[in-house]
Amino acid sequence: MDKNKDIFGTAIKAFYKENDPTDIIVHSPDFDNDIIPIDYLFRAYEDMPGVEQKALDLCRGKVLDVGCGAGSHALFLQNERNLDIKAIDTSPGAIEIAEIRGVKETVCQDFYEIENEKFDTILMLMNGSGIIGKLKNLNLFFEHSRTVLNEGGQILMDSSDLIYLFEDEKPDLEKYYGELEYKLSYKNAESDYFDWLYIDARLLEEKAKEHNFRCEIIQKGEHFDYLAILNPL
Repeated sequence: MDKNKDIFGTAIKAFYKENDPTDIIVHSPDFDNDIIPIDYLFRAYEDMPGVEQKALDLCRGKVLDVGCGAGSHALFLQNERNLDIKAIDTSPGAIEIAEIRGVKETVCQDFYEIENEKFDTILMLMNGSGIIGKLKNLNLFFEHSRTVLNEGGQILMDSSDLIYLFEDEKPDLEKYYGELEYKLSYKNAESDYFDWLYIDARLLEEKAKEHNFRCEIIQKGEHFDYLAILNPL
């Protein structure tokens, strides 16, 4: 199988340019394979889950959309809310399509590479906590976020509490149960494994307080997911 680090970009481009409906497969050593339906990345506001709609409704000022994918959230904020938005993703293919779809400011960039820019809202959706990777990285995340936010700024981030997956067994106590490892595959290509963090609301509130951020759970979803708003103090 070919190694391809830009699985999302390849799939997004094929769907947009060729109407190819092939889905992305998610592999984890701990769980059965899952799929990401490619058309889900192109959904309209009315087709988004309530947690995402609430997050978009709460966006204000200059917005940074982290992990923008095909640009669906950015397009809504730009075209329907008339907000100034910068959309970033580490996938070159995703950024190419987001730009073609009409997102005005797109950059192929990692969140931690942003310097000398300030935003009123940092938007992190579709398990936005995932890019943090591991709990030990929360220190870097909060420190960098503080440098990127304007005074009075906010982070809107969703995540899930995965404890429900361990109803019949206790999670491994040697590591936090929300620290997962994934790789993606699409047709004959696959990515390397990468770290992905799901964090329960109680722990997020605790960690935010340790880093002098206020954390409020704004809305809970239908499947152990939630939307949090984080404000530096």
